[in-house]
Amino acid sequence: MDRRDFLKTTGAAALAGTSSAKSAISSAQPELIRNENTKAGASFQLTRMMPENAKSFRTSLIEGYCSRQSVKAGETIDFFVSTRPVANFTIDLFRMGYYGGAGSRLMRTLGPFEGKMQPVPEIGENRLRECSWDACTTLSIPTDWPSGVYLGRLTTIPNDQVPNAEPYWQSYFIFIVKDDRPADILFQCSDNTWQAYNRWPVNESLYTDPRAAHAPGVSVSFDRPYGKYNQILDNPLSMGSGEFLLWEYPLCYWLEKEGYDVTYCSNSDNLDPANLARVKAMISVGHDEYWDLRQFKNIKQAIEQGLSILWLSANDVYMVTPFSPNADGKPNRRLTRETCFGEFREEEQEAYAKVLGPFENPGPDERDIIGARTVVPFNGGGDWTCALSDHWLFEGTGMKMGESIPGLVGWEFHGDPDTQRQGLDVVAQGNVWASGSRLGQYAATVFEGPVGNIIFNASTIFWSQGLSSPPGHMIPWSHYSRPHGPDERVQRMTANALKRALK
Repeated sequence: MDRRDFLKTTGAAALAGTSSAKSAISSAQPELIRNENTKAGASFQLTRMMPENAKSFRTSLIEGYCSRQSVKAGETIDFFVSTRPVANFTIDLFRMGYYGGAGSRLMRTLGPFEGKMQPVPEIGENRLRECSWDACTTLSIPTDWPSGVYLGRLTTIPNDQVPNAEPYWQSYFIFIVKDDRPADILFQCSDNTWQAYNRWPVNESLYTDPRAAHAPGVSVSFDRPYGKYNQILDNPLSMGSGEFLLWEYPLCYWLEKEGYDVTYCSNSDNLDPANLARVKAMISVGHDEYWDLRQFKNIKQAIEQGLSILWLSANDVYMVTPFSPNADGKPNRRLTRETCFGEFREEEQEAYAKVLGPFENPGPDERDIIGARTVVPFNGGGDWTCALSDHWLFEGTGMKMGESIPGLVGWEFHGDPDTQRQGLDVVAQGNVWASGSRLGQYAATVFEGPVGNIIFNASTIFWSQGLSSPPGHMIPWSHYSRPHGPDERVQRMTANALKRALK
């Protein structure tokens, strides 16, 4: 009996009172993603995009957002778009994947629509910027659209009645189509963290409070467009796509190329334990920093029940940020920073004391579900170095003790492994250098759960850079360090970890 059958006959009884639990026991479609990727691909990329100015994080020429982080087939989602100046526009909807190397499939074109200038909200309580725009259209997700990450490409239509009219302009919005079918792998997008760092419209994120960078009591809303990616590289062609194209898309592309049975969800979907009970393994990808305590509780419980976790990511489960409703009462549309997971690092303690005075309220230790945690210095770059060559993770890689994969660690990482945990293996470790001079140490770890499941912590945001480099992706560079792109050793280790996780 595998984990899903076990949960159907035991743990599912505890969830049977919820509609989500009832819908989770639906028919498996193990060939769904493999078959989907035989369909014709198309280019999703932006061709013309112009920020407000060289220092701006937004484009007001055309920008938009969605009414939900994730939506099921058969449900509806609203799209909100603003154009300044007023211009008609179209929406191309793409599902991201492999598709013979094209990287996406055009699912539908909507419009043309009449554009309108929509208001920029004032800064409210907790420095919140929350839009209340008029929807340009509502889409009922077709029943044959598979789970995945979907990009909406917004394109203005030039006014051909005006001589020398401005050319077309573009940006993205992004949403996730989810399902409730049993599957092998759950790809959890790190959209809480996308929103935490989103500076739209001027400079409003969880990090721009003038009191302190990690000040508690600051909120952000999903009811606003995503600006361009703004942390360690300048990527205007990411405008409106959160952080997906940089950190998560290479994994999505590789998983679907390899034909894995994968389904997708947002961070908020794991507030429901039934979402985890239907899969064998969950992958956290890229930069997965901001979590509600209920996510932590559900993941910890799922590990105890046999769920495998692959943390192909770093700086994970670092800040406690509970969800709350928006002004219209829609659930899980705001995030508010409260505290950090685990013991305070010295730098956070100083930041919180500056705002609140003496303050002791850390969340649970994230090492319980990861095996290691975010450490100071927070940032840096380094080589990913084998520390246990006879471990099953390295089977078929040819890696020997002390051999490294150049530049794979960065720009954030995990260290301080939970050495008190019986059976935890440190499979890679070494130095990182913040700003080229400040020394830190990372540790990649593996431990077994109570029923033979595995928890693999790759300990780097850059891990997916070693899997693929799909169309529209940019290789990052930070702290005078960079990964080198796809590497057969990273691909084999990921396959080895999935093989163990899915057995």
